[in-house]
Amino acid sequence: MKTKELYDLSHTAAAPLLEKTEYPWEALAHISDFILALGPTLPAGEYDHPAEDVWIAKDAAVFATAYIKGPCIIGHGTEVRQCAFIRGSALVGENCVVGNSTELKNVILFDNVQVPHYNYVGDSILGYKSHMGAASLTSNVKSDKKLVVVHDGKEDIPTGRKKVGAMIGDRVEVGCGSVLNPGTVVGPDSNIYPLSSVRGVVPAGSIYKAQNNIVPKTLL
Repeated sequence: MKTKELYDLSHTAAAPLLEKTEYPWEALAHISDFILALGPTLPAGEYDHPAEDVWIAKDAAVFATAYIKGPCIIGHGTEVRQCAFIRGSALVGENCVVGNSTELKNVILFDNVQVPHYNYVGDSILGYKSHMGAASLTSNVKSDKKLVVVHDGKEDIPTGRKKVGAMIGDRVEVGCGSVLNPGTVVGPDSNIYPLSSVRGVVPAGSIYKAQNNIVPKTLL
């Protein structure tokens, strides 16, 4: 569940932020400030600056009905589709898809991430080439409003934060209609079955069928 185990940092502009962390959720408190420092350094010939604290690559496709609030960076080749709602503190990488009616808040999306249909992604980090199926969501606040703790078997790691969504590793596939509960960590190259309610840590290279039915891909 550590940053270096989940992500190849060569696929994100957030590498200087994430490489300082042991656990990726430690970066959540600093996303906004990181964007505000990085944005003004981006090449003016490659990025438009259409609004305060918003930088959008000139070759990105942003539909007129999308809403983008700063701080925000949209990378090269990314599509922000109809009625997308970016609430701020969003660092969106290159060649991503932010789809219709998808909402982002305080997130890092690595390059080639797809959140294409009716997704909510808040206080989360999505790794390279990860994909969230239609209507899959990250839940970022516990129902009792207590601080989020990441559960990994017998080990509990306090995050110290009230809002923590999901830490999704590289090349993860999340099935349609799934809910990733607060503090969920999904290891690289794992698959989540559709309509799942996921909590705790899913090991790398696994298929999550149900809470007590997680199988390594190597056994299939």
